[in-house]
Amino acid sequence: MGFKKIIYNVPYLKAKRKVLRNNGTPAEATLWKALSNKKLKGRKFRRQYSAGNYILDFYCPSERLCIELDGAYHFTEAGYEYDKERTKYLENLNISVIRFRNEEVFNSLESVLSEIKRNFTTPDPS
Repeated sequence: MGFKKIIYNVPYLKAKRKVLRNNGTPAEATLWKALSNKKLKGRKFRRQYSAGNYILDFYCPSERLCIELDGAYHFTEAGYEYDKERTKYLENLNISVIRFRNEEVFNSLESVLSEIKRNFTTPDPS
């Protein structure tokens, strides 16, 4: 009998995922209000979901879509390289990644939500 490798929500990251969920940024809280409880076109999103060693800010399983919110760290050379490696890993799992700056969530939430909807590829569940 074969061994099935767990790559989603691996147990060793559970405590870290919980800390991140309970101490999210204001931008994450704002976007979560718009995504939670299937508010966006009936899609279920999860917060702080892990794939491999990476914890995704938001993940929609039915769409295989990761949404990342970027603060100042992401705009450093180290942050850029880390994000590039992470995106490549996720894309190898057939997970699409879209990124928004925190300011975009505060200044143009409707545009952010429209861009997320444009990335949906499955039929509307309702």
